[in-house]
Amino acid sequence: MLDDFFTRALIAGIGLALTVGPLGCFVVWRRMAYFGDTMAHSALLGVALSLLLQVNLTLSVFIVASVVSLLLLILQRRGTLSTDALLGILSHSALSVGLVIVAFMTWVRIDLIGFLFGDILAVSEADIDLIWGGGILVVMAIIYLWRPLLASTVNAELAEAEGLRPERARLFFMLLMALVIAIAMKIVGILLITSLLIIPAATARRFSASPEIMAVLASLIGAIAVVGGLFGSMRYDTPSGPSIVVAAVLIFVLSLLPLGRRRGAGEFHAVQGGDH
Repeated sequence: MLDDFFTRALIAGIGLALTVGPLGCFVVWRRMAYFGDTMAHSALLGVALSLLLQVNLTLSVFIVASVVSLLLLILQRRGTLSTDALLGILSHSALSVGLVIVAFMTWVRIDLIGFLFGDILAVSEADIDLIWGGGILVVMAIIYLWRPLLASTVNAELAEAEGLRPERARLFFMLLMALVIAIAMKIVGILLITSLLIIPAATARRFSASPEIMAVLASLIGAIAVVGGLFGSMRYDTPSGPSIVVAAVLIFVLSLLPLGRRRGAGEFHAVQGGDH
């Protein structure tokens, strides 16, 4: 029989994996891995403000990540700097400001390691409700936005001409990313969120003949990585969050082996070369 805390960790981790799978696909297609890092780094600023202002942690992280997303869109429209330069500025600024605020709060003892790497074994039933409830909302939103998001990934100008409003879809996508990061932070931590977004999606890409299949496979691969990582963590007494990411990496490496895998016709290359 598994301990209650381990069972809760499995339920929470699988719920998170099923949620981030489709989002991770769009991150891969749009080549927005650095954006994921920026969102994750902004989480520490959200943590610091939560402690300083004594507000809900998840809400604070979501608000800060959303503000960073809006700042990115505004600065991109000005066109003064490239997107990767803007992401670098926002990412390191948010992380540094968060660390400085934490340093000033000498009256508060903060477990930075816990926030950076997470502690999935410490999730409560309330955390599980938040993860699954938020995850269902995110997946429903992705299903609703699937067509405009996919169309704008393939060709933003064509999507605009068809009246799909790609800019609005992109804004909602960024807000969904902010919500997922706020939910995921406690499980895998700030530094490992991007890995859970990207690695299962990159693995699924190699076996998918359509975007929809890739989204489903990414969720399933993420869930397998969660289960494998947690059992490996229990077996070898290793940190749970990093163990999940290591399991995902091992699955990705196995997917690279020449086992006669089939590729879909063209493997929807138009999607792979999406906008930035």
